[in-house]
Amino acid sequence: MGVLDHLSEYFDCSSHGSKHKKRKQLQTVELKIRIDCEGCERKVKRALEGMKGVKQVDVDRKANKATVVGYVEPSKVVARVTHRTGKKAELWPYVPYDVVAHPYAPGVYDKKAPAGYVRKADDPNVYQLARASSTEVRYTTAFSDENPAACAVM
Repeated sequence: MGVLDHLSEYFDCSSHGSKHKKRKQLQTVELKIRIDCEGCERKVKRALEGMKGVKQVDVDRKANKATVVGYVEPSKVVARVTHRTGKKAELWPYVPYDVVAHPYAPGVYDKKAPAGYVRKADDPNVYQLARASSTEVRYTTAFSDENPAACAVM
């Protein structure tokens, strides 16, 4: 809060001791919704644009993704789309391929994910997969192009 907001709490005569309503943060909510045609796209876009606090709505039919920017809560956005359109909606479960250490691990790889994306994995066991031991690292770096003292057997 700024200095003026802080001082206005002490000198405010109009609101007899009522607390200020906490403002929502501007955030981006990404949803996964099955969008088959232009009609579905229009229906989803209209349902989201009608929400209070929404500033911008982008619908990507090819990726089955809707992006909402505004002063909204993610759970309310999902509920609104589900109620208004009758379509199953969920928060965007994918992250870019480059972010994940092991994109082909069983808990992460998803055939239905759009190109360049894999499923978001919060399970710590997935990150423990495929860790190389020190002997494996020694053998692989012995023939690496990045190692200047590497053996160049062809």
